[in-house]
Amino acid sequence: MLHLRYRLTNIILNMLTAIAEARVVIGRAKLLPKQELRLRRQALIRMTHSSTHIEGNMLNLNQVEAILGHQKIDAPARDIYEVENYIKALRYISQMVERKLPITEKAILKIHALVTNKTLPEEQSGHYRKGPVHVVRRRLGMPQETVYTAPEAKKVPQLMRDLVEWIQKSDKNGVNPIIAAGIAHAEFAAIHPFADGNGRTARALATLVLYARGYDFRRLFALEDYYNTDRSKYYKAINLGRTYEERKIDFTRWLEYFVRGFKEEIDNVKAKVATLALRKIDQNITSQIYLNKDQMKILEFLDQVSKITVQDVMDVLGCPKRTAQLCLQKLKKLKMISQVGKGPSSAYILAK
Repeated sequence: MLHLRYRLTNIILNMLTAIAEARVVIGRAKLLPKQELRLRRQALIRMTHSSTHIEGNMLNLNQVEAILGHQKIDAPARDIYEVENYIKALRYISQMVERKLPITEKAILKIHALVTNKTLPEEQSGHYRKGPVHVVRRRLGMPQETVYTAPEAKKVPQLMRDLVEWIQKSDKNGVNPIIAAGIAHAEFAAIHPFADGNGRTARALATLVLYARGYDFRRLFALEDYYNTDRSKYYKAINLGRTYEERKIDFTRWLEYFVRGFKEEIDNVKAKVATLALRKIDQNITSQIYLNKDQMKILEFLDQVSKITVQDVMDVLGCPKRTAQLCLQKLKKLKMISQVGKGPSSAYILAK
């Protein structure tokens, strides 16, 4: 069992309190479905762009948005794969949370497999490394410098089991979800369990911990933006030390950085939500326009694939055909979707 040390300083506690207050505001805000879908889509784009850009991906926000919309772009294949992969990993995380699946080693391996699909050999994608890993620093005109040596490969499986056990127990022990996510991120990065893709997987794991503990903030935030704004501060804060055994294992300084970034991002989300919620809405629109969970799930799926059928809704909701038809008719009546085609070939698209 891991014994991870940290102190909840006044700085951390004050920021956690402010985040909790913002969570209530964001959770209660009345947003029209199109507004919320747009904000979620923007968050997904920003998360993907920043997390991959930290690792050297050169695609810009517009290109990431184009890939999300299934459009072809002129860019290196690896960069495109990395973006597509991260989007798939984030969607897998959302599916895990919706199905209330536990955070396990198997889930982490699946996330890594998604993140590194087509960019790592099959025997390395979704599998712990078999050899040593060194984090190096490259400077123009200077020899390559090793700044961190990860633990031996033979120790990785046990270290990962210990980390997963800590994550699971942290929930039962009442550890604040933000603290748990921050520690999971830093400890995973220190273990460096894979040959490549550790940073992206660590950030995805932190997101999974937050989502699973009910701290998804309607999936409107992108903490990766904070890291990407000043990558040198990110690396300095995580401060792995020279080796896993010699590293500083008091997480307090890292948590102050992590919680501060989370607060900044949530403050931005709160401001956006407040602006939209304050806008006057047509008096003819009734409270029914604020959709239930299943209706939002249908719209989100439709936003991903552009066109859906009754069978798609049955698969997404796990419901009988009649229920799926009623859901679609309700959304059609509310002018959220439009029907194309008739009879067996009919389908639905987002209303313009």
